[in-house]
Amino acid sequence: MTAESLFATDLDRTMIFSRNGFGGAEAVAKECVEYYEGEPISYMTTTAITALGELAAIAPVVPTTTRTIEQFQRIALPGAPWRYAITSNGGNILVDGIPDPAWRVAIDDQVNASGATLAEVGTELRSRIDDSWVTKYREADELFCYLVVRPDEVPAGFLAEWDAWCRGNGWSASQQGRKIYTMPDAVCKSLAVAEVRARLIESGELLAGATLFTAGDGALDAEMLKAADAAIRPRHGELEELNFTAPNLTITAASGILAGEEILAWFHGAARRSTVAVGEPV
Repeated sequence: MTAESLFATDLDRTMIFSRNGFGGAEAVAKECVEYYEGEPISYMTTTAITALGELAAIAPVVPTTTRTIEQFQRIALPGAPWRYAITSNGGNILVDGIPDPAWRVAIDDQVNASGATLAEVGTELRSRIDDSWVTKYREADELFCYLVVRPDEVPAGFLAEWDAWCRGNGWSASQQGRKIYTMPDAVCKSLAVAEVRARLIESGELLAGATLFTAGDGALDAEMLKAADAAIRPRHGELEELNFTAPNLTITAASGILAGEEILAWFHGAARRSTVAVGEPV
């Protein structure tokens, strides 16, 4: 059966939540969907678990995350196995769980042609930080880098100054909670979602005119939200702090883990509307 809609969704603080992200909904029934070194770290409400599994049964759903491949594979996300998943902020596309080498080669070529290398960016970034406010420097899937910081101790003006340097060299910087990401312009969720959509249409799994719906909470999700036919974001996170909006965008009433439920209810409504629209007589 050819699908009439496609759903691409961010994971952390959009679908899955740490204890710090519950938003006052500690008493709501929930289950752990991710363990790290034996410790439970990410949760979904039981309602959201059911809703995501049901959505994946009726339409293509593409988990779309800034997590590395390894970090993504830790999550027991309802609806799996995934025909497609996007990791590394769009730098990797997983096809039936396997990284697509052709996509990665194309991304690496674009990064190398468009600005500074990861090594150059890392060297410059490390020259600007110190241990008084940075707890970790990490490089992810040999694509981008990020800092884990003490948010209240980040020097005033650091992010703006670092982003300005990055934008002059084919990269950009953004902060989401305790992490400051430094990302090459070629590594973008929206580009990877467009590629997956094209492949699904070519294979006949998706109608050529299928509607794209997306969800996300961070600045790295903004282009993916704007590129959708309709999108939704939670009333929390970096985009909430930026007061981000767009003509195609819905904002949840709830924040925290209950926003995940609301996003999935919105997705289900969107799927029903797409089916009705496609089935209407011309």
